[in-house]
Amino acid sequence: MEIKRDIYLQQLILKKDNGMIKVVTGIRRSGKSFLLFYIFKKYLMENGIKEDHIIEIALDGIENEELRNPRTCYQYIKDSVKDDERYYLLLDEVQFMPRFEEVLNSLLRMNQIDVYVTGSNSRFLSSDIVTEFRGRGDEIRVYPLSFAEYFSVYEGEYEDAWNDYMIYGGLPQIAGFQTERQKAEYLKNMFANVYLKDVIERNNIQSTDELSVLVDILASAIGAPMNPTKIANTFSSERRTGYTNKTISRHIDDLEEAFLISKSNRYDIKGRKYIGANLKYYFTDIGLRNARLNFRQQEVTHIIENIVYNELMIRGYNVDTGIIDVYGKDKAGKRVRKQLEVDFVVNQGNQRYYIQVAYDMASKEKQSQEFYSLRSIPDSFKKIVIVNGTTKPWRNEDGFVIMGMKYFLLNPGSLEF
Repeated sequence: MEIKRDIYLQQLILKKDNGMIKVVTGIRRSGKSFLLFYIFKKYLMENGIKEDHIIEIALDGIENEELRNPRTCYQYIKDSVKDDERYYLLLDEVQFMPRFEEVLNSLLRMNQIDVYVTGSNSRFLSSDIVTEFRGRGDEIRVYPLSFAEYFSVYEGEYEDAWNDYMIYGGLPQIAGFQTERQKAEYLKNMFANVYLKDVIERNNIQSTDELSVLVDILASAIGAPMNPTKIANTFSSERRTGYTNKTISRHIDDLEEAFLISKSNRYDIKGRKYIGANLKYYFTDIGLRNARLNFRQQEVTHIIENIVYNELMIRGYNVDTGIIDVYGKDKAGKRVRKQLEVDFVVNQGNQRYYIQVAYDMASKEKQSQEFYSLRSIPDSFKKIVIVNGTTKPWRNEDGFVIMGMKYFLLNPGSLEF
């Protein structure tokens, strides 16, 4: 089964032959290798590149164990260049090679070779793009399947596909399983034996029990403001452990660097500044989050908020959580401050959107709650409410756009309505 990943293929095509190293990053099993070794290779060959001018090396394969030696790998690549024509190097899981930065910098001096590499950890790649490649690295972030990608190969109706996606997420392998048991077992096994194990081994974490509980806390509280100090206090009072806020903060960073979770910063809309405390965290794949909790906590409101966040990230937006201070009077007539929240402040270039995510808008009370934050924003950028369901976009009397989840997810330009 071939799943089209056009959004990433187009990025690769745009960056092709630009003199930079194309670094394809993302969570394990998100489809990076398939993107490079099948989809992009197929594109190259359909556009006149001969197969023997495409150099493929998968460093996580035992057959290429000797190529994990940087000098051996560099020499192998150099020897593969037989003429003056253009060559394309597809190098998979580059973090298996020590000193890979030196190899890639050396390849930059070979003008015949256009280089593409993948990796599953941002510590090995994203930071090194800046520090080691001297401005000649170009990152392409790959996510698990968007709902539109998942639905494109789903054999069934929208509602069934949406219910499956909310539970089991978008890791490409999930789309090929036929039973719920297969999906659940795969996700639980992957989380315990691949993702969490990777984080522990890569960062030499000794406090594995505490890390495990921390992951459960983050999974239980997607979309809720989190503070390492409060988490540390909970560990201290309830578990009698010395799991400090500094260690907790570092372990959260480790989970981010493995692409398991992503953070949303809090942004003061009126003050036009970031607020450092109480960040929000979302899981890169909602299925992995659900599996971690044994599919127990299925709060639809939080799940759809996580899915909307991921979709916005896939589309290349910068996504923050908005905070607005409003003032009123209490029953005694005393002036009081109230802090309102906007789920997402979404930016791309000079574009900005304010987005609220709601399970439904059936009651006037719910409408008032969602609209109150948007009405308090002192600028004219577009304000959108995304509701679960198939509602077609419309504008209310305030000029706010109301749209159903189906329209939002299946139309790449949905924010432009």
